[in-house]
Amino acid sequence: MIVTLSAVAVFGLLTFVLMRGRYVGPLSAIVLFLFGFFTAGTGAATPIQAVCRALADAARNLT
Repeated sequence: MIVTLSAVAVFGLLTFVLMRGRYVGPLSAIVLFLFGFFTAGTGAATPIQAVCRALADAARNLT
C-alpha cells in the first residue's frame, strides 16, 4: 500500500508538470495513464501495481 500511495504522489506531480508545460507525447500519455490507474483502483490495478513494484525492486537492486 505504501508503494501505491507514493506512486500516486509521483504520477500526480508528473502529471501537473506535464500539463503545465503543455508537453504532449508518449511519455505524458504513459504518466497520465498510470496516474489514472493508481487513483481509480480498478480490478486491473493489481497486475499493474505488481509490475510497478517489480520495477521499483529492480531499480533498487541496480548497482
